Amino acid sequence: MKKILNRIFSRLTVLILSVVLQVGLLLAALILLNEKVTVFYVVCRVMAALLALYLVYREGNPAYKIAWLLPILTFPVFGILLFAVFGKNRLSRRERERMQSVGDRYRKVMADTENAVPALTRVRPEAAVTARYLAAAAGAPLFRRTETTYLPVGEAFYATMLDELRKAQKFILMEFYIIRSGRMWREVHEILRDKAAAGVEVRLIYDDFGSLFKIEDDAEKVLRQEGIRVSVFNPLIPELSVRFNNRDHRKIVVIDGNVGFTGGINLSDEYINAKPRCGHWLDSGVMLRGEGVWGLSGMFLSMWDYISGENSEVDFFRPDPAFLETVAEDGFVQPFGDTPLDDEPVGETVYRHMIQRAQEYVYINTPYLIIDNEMLTAMTMAAKSGVDVRVVTPAICDSRLIQELSRSYHEPLLRAGVRVYEYTPGMVHAKTFVSDDATAVVGSINLDYRSLYLHFECAAWMCGSRAVSQMKAAYLDEVEKCREITLADCRNRSVFRWLLWAVLRVFAPLL
Repeated sequence: MKKILNRIFSRLTVLILSVVLQVGLLLAALILLNEKVTVFYVVCRVMAALLALYLVYREGNPAYKIAWLLPILTFPVFGILLFAVFGKNRLSRRERERMQSVGDRYRKVMADTENAVPALTRVRPEAAVTARYLAAAAGAPLFRRTETTYLPVGEAFYATMLDELRKAQKFILMEFYIIRSGRMWREVHEILRDKAAAGVEVRLIYDDFGSLFKIEDDAEKVLRQEGIRVSVFNPLIPELSVRFNNRDHRKIVVIDGNVGFTGGINLSDEYINAKPRCGHWLDSGVMLRGEGVWGLSGMFLSMWDYISGENSEVDFFRPDPAFLETVAEDGFVQPFGDTPLDDEPVGETVYRHMIQRAQEYVYINTPYLIIDNEMLTAMTMAAKSGVDVRVVTPAICDSRLIQELSRSYHEPLLRAGVRVYEYTPGMVHAKTFVSDDATAVVGSINLDYRSLYLHFECAAWMCGSRAVSQMKAAYLDEVEKCREITLADCRNRSVFRWLLWAVLRVFAPLL
């Protein structure tokens, strides 16, 4: 009975009821106005036309504009209301200014890092183009003395991460989109609690929406009582707000400034297949040891300072010089973040760089294949130019609707020569690119609009690192477990499915 009452009066229940009530009151007001004042509808039509002109004029993704133009022009009353609440992809002006201030501070901090771009330019000038872009657009330094290890499944990522967490002596930084009660979080939580009790600085960031209804409502309070410092990103409040659009989708772990992890894995049991969901859940990550970890630390600390309002003492979190002496050079590594607040699609641009500059192959893992015209063009032109472009997607997806939308892009890709696979054992949640035995990206960035334009994301770009060859080998093994999609599969569809795909493609940027 206590559990039932807790569910009934949980924060999620209050949030849903509050939003439903607000929507109901707004709709009732609009209906009354529409009935009593005929001019009101005319005014809405005019406002819809002006809003449509604004959308067409402003910079931004064309697909996103089309997805909003249809409801705004067809149903102006409701379309305007929806756009007012969900159409913007920005936090408030005050929040943007604070984020800008914190970002500027950490750009200056990172600018003190030794510039490795000239060294990369000498050995791989074609790859240095991406490195220069990331330095300019994302303030991300390029590092040399960093060892990389690719962790091709969640179980390997988890075991390695636990081992490194147990070694922490100075501090632990963790940032995740999802924390879900279960074995994975229980074991991590135990280590964090013990380390905090031993005097280790432990900081944890999690996204409120991503973890909503997955951990106890009082989790933040309990963690603080245990000595673990917690910052919750964008806490949900019981009101209609654009804040729903922007989420912290990053996955970052840093131990003592010397060892770091990133990838697509959250703290939830399905990621290590401890709790079956969508068949076998395949996700991956990378472990960094050395200078490159500082890039992950900088991303974490900038988010921490933005949420908490603090000014962290950055020197405390730098890598240990004595530890760096033990690290061998392993190519080049460039951890980078992507934010929806700067109108710069960093993640998509890096992906397109890799596709457009590939000479032999580009191998892609993505859970969601929801691509805009620019990405579609890049992939098809590369394939038509003789590049071996392959994409692996899940056969059992965590969202049936999103899977149907992803499949709607198969035919144009296949016609151009792109090879598309579905991972038959279950769900592919990995977000990886590897190209020409030279460059690779692993991180949190999906091939969908929300990830590329609306969420805070992170990844590690690597060139000439050991992880690159490891990623290629893992990918080829993965393909052996997949079913290759053919044009016949795409064309053997019902009229209903074709109509469904057409509708989903229109609204793809909003899903």
